[in-house]
Amino acid sequence: MKSSRMYIWKFIFRKEVDCVKKTFKRTVCVLSCLLLLLLLPAALASPASAPSPKEDFYEAINADWLATTELPPDQFSVGGFGTLENQVPETLMADFDRMLRDGVQPEDPRLAQFLRFYAMASDYERRNADGFSPAQPYLERIQKLDSLAALDSQLSDWLLTGLSLPFQVSVEINAKDARVYTIYFVAPSLILPDPSYYAQDNPYGPMLLQAFGGVARQLLGQAGYGEEEAATIVQNALAFDASLVPYAKTAEESADITSLYHPQALADFTGSIRAVNLAAMVDALTDHPPEEVIVTDPRFFEAFDGLVTEETFPQLKDWLLVQTVRSLASFLSETAMELGNSYANILTGQAQSQPVERQAYSAANAFFSEVVGLYYGQTYFGPQARDQVTAMVERMVAVYRSRLEHNDWLGEATRAMALRKLDALAIRVGYPDAVDPVYDAFLVTPAEEGGTLLSNAMHFTRLAMEAMFARLSQPVDRDAWAMSADTVNAGYNALSNNITFPAAILQAPFYSLEQSASANYGGIGAVIAHEISHAFDPNGSKFDEYGSYVDWWTPEDHTQFEALSEKMVAVFDGLSFADGTVNGRQTLSENVADAGGLSCALQVVQSLPDGDVAAFFTNWATIWRIRSTAQFEQLLLTLDVHAPNKLRANIQPQMFEAFFEAFGISEGDAMYRAPEDRVSIW
Repeated sequence: MKSSRMYIWKFIFRKEVDCVKKTFKRTVCVLSCLLLLLLLPAALASPASAPSPKEDFYEAINADWLATTELPPDQFSVGGFGTLENQVPETLMADFDRMLRDGVQPEDPRLAQFLRFYAMASDYERRNADGFSPAQPYLERIQKLDSLAALDSQLSDWLLTGLSLPFQVSVEINAKDARVYTIYFVAPSLILPDPSYYAQDNPYGPMLLQAFGGVARQLLGQAGYGEEEAATIVQNALAFDASLVPYAKTAEESADITSLYHPQALADFTGSIRAVNLAAMVDALTDHPPEEVIVTDPRFFEAFDGLVTEETFPQLKDWLLVQTVRSLASFLSETAMELGNSYANILTGQAQSQPVERQAYSAANAFFSEVVGLYYGQTYFGPQARDQVTAMVERMVAVYRSRLEHNDWLGEATRAMALRKLDALAIRVGYPDAVDPVYDAFLVTPAEEGGTLLSNAMHFTRLAMEAMFARLSQPVDRDAWAMSADTVNAGYNALSNNITFPAAILQAPFYSLEQSASANYGGIGAVIAHEISHAFDPNGSKFDEYGSYVDWWTPEDHTQFEALSEKMVAVFDGLSFADGTVNGRQTLSENVADAGGLSCALQVVQSLPDGDVAAFFTNWATIWRIRSTAQFEQLLLTLDVHAPNKLRANIQPQMFEAFFEAFGISEGDAMYRAPEDRVSIW
């Protein structure tokens, strides 16, 4: 399901050390206001009366909520997902603050370490007194680099430390063989959200780069650099960033999973890179190097030796410095923290940052997410809810099985493989039975022993990186959860063929014991079937029951599937939204999953003795209600693989005759869609 808010949040904070929310710096407020004036639609127009469901279903169902809900200044969006994303941390913060205040010692020693780290993050008096000094050893390490060879000689340790590099490395399940782990080589992130922002006809790119530069210069000033030196450093960093743009994938390209899958023999890949010794780096990181690695961005790595040279090293060095200053700022003083996130605030149009108390919690939770999630699941997710949701999942799987068995366009060979994959689907509801063993090593060094928030965070980063590379000698953990139980989300993992529904999303409006069964199926039921559908969407359908990248389709069936997918592309492609248009190809897999999810959940409701189709579709529109800044809407339109919430709420129901019957919609009404224009795949 992956809410748009969560998806973009990951983009904004994808650095070596997770960043957390910070207050808005007054010095960049002018730029933010300028962007707001340029991007904000005519929101001051007189409000119109609520439309009929026949005219605009989303607006009609959510009319009262939209009319009375104001966007808080410390949020860039609120809605079905966003509200829970605030409620869950508030609940947990109240618990943890009480534990710290009352001196409670949790039975779980890992939770006790989290509380110590949370207390350290909340101690702004000490953080302010320390200023930027905890970050100086890392900045000095960069400053001492006098050549590309100097960086090359310490690549492995640099990576384990969590410092920036002109490439990214991770250890994940091998998409070719889901029984083993391998190394993935990935291009570095750009400063702007997407290559399209660098286009000459994009008016926002230059303003955002100017805003970024201003923030970076101020952060460098906090770190002790003079104005002229800071300006030069930022100029060089922006120049190196610009050199990466021609080789970066667009959001549309990345939405196709095959564009990220390029296996190469390790020796061939490392031998093709001359600028740095990747073979030596891998040898230093593991005693069990894989024979094959996955290169997600071959275009970038083919150009690598021309981008990373002794001639460009001064630019690269300053790029490393700016990226490191930004990523570490969240764990320093309030002033540094405020500056460190102001660029993200400008990107999303958020007027001010969340309270520093919430930022402290976010910083601590970023490192102890599974531990916190386990506490949340055990404390707030009861056995009755777990049993009921599990039963819903099993029922949805049964519905999917029936639909595959009676599908009128699949051939027998493909159908048999699809059923085989469905039968192998692993289901996870609520919270896991255990957390990653790495948390046993997360021991906080207190301030009285010289520990700081940043030093502990970097220590945890190194432990996590070492554990990641240790996977190369271990069998794949097929029981691992991709998200913690306190995450308001749901997901399908193609490499493990499993679906996960964390405890945090299993509450109203998605699910509640107080809601009718029909409403619950319009919420969590459709979400469940959505995740099942991902196993058979244009991306998930490329993987077998074990999670390996295998073509299990007959040519005839694949041709038919592609034709149906193209119809879904056409439904959404070019639709106007947020002063732009929807990319139907970029959002294809999520749209296919929405359609499949809604179809299967509706079938269950129609089979219930007291099934209420109107309540079903009403809750579908309810879970997608959202109020966002104009900047965030445009950011989503550029980056997100999901269609805008309003379009998800309005368009998907139009594929079903039952929707029109439930709300008296007929030909000539705005919400009506002719039978020949409806798309049904699963």
